[in-house]
Amino acid sequence: MGAALATVPYALLSGTRAAAQPRAVDHPSAEWQPASTSNYTRSSRPTAYPVDHVVIHVTQETYADTLSIFRDPERQVSAHYVVRSSDGHVAQCVREADIAWHAGNWDYNTRSIGIEHEGWVDRPEYFTNAMYEQSARLTAAICTTYGIPKDREHIIAHHEVPGSDHTDPGPLWDWTRYIRLVNFA
Repeated sequence: MGAALATVPYALLSGTRAAAQPRAVDHPSAEWQPASTSNYTRSSRPTAYPVDHVVIHVTQETYADTLSIFRDPERQVSAHYVVRSSDGHVAQCVREADIAWHAGNWDYNTRSIGIEHEGWVDRPEYFTNAMYEQSARLTAAICTTYGIPKDREHIIAHHEVPGSDHTDPGPLWDWTRYIRLVNFA
């Protein structure tokens, strides 16, 4: 009987969580929304590469469109997480052990976790309380997991990545508030 159970897929034994794919998410409140395997590099971080930064992005797209872009193998882009504006819902698209293609700089991709935030850099109505709060909880958990200091030297904007031609998260992102929330999460 033990051998027979070993061949039964985990999904059949785990009840309602079967659809979530076992071990799919690294952050407990995240929903698994996988990126195409063509849009990131498999790895074994932090063994293969240390993780010492969190990169903050703004999508310049809707939440749903961002997930679609990450699923499209032609796009060659992904991030580990996407945070929805309206309610702070978090989707995980790439495992933290793997290298998402989000920073535009291979060295930073290997060493960071990328978090996209639904919205546009020039539309502050997208930067909701729920989004800031849930993102800060996520960033705090990542920092704790990898021993990353919870400061602006280690939690950086996409535009601060060397060689970046992006402007996100933009001048309307409230860094003082965000870092305070990260430190009190």
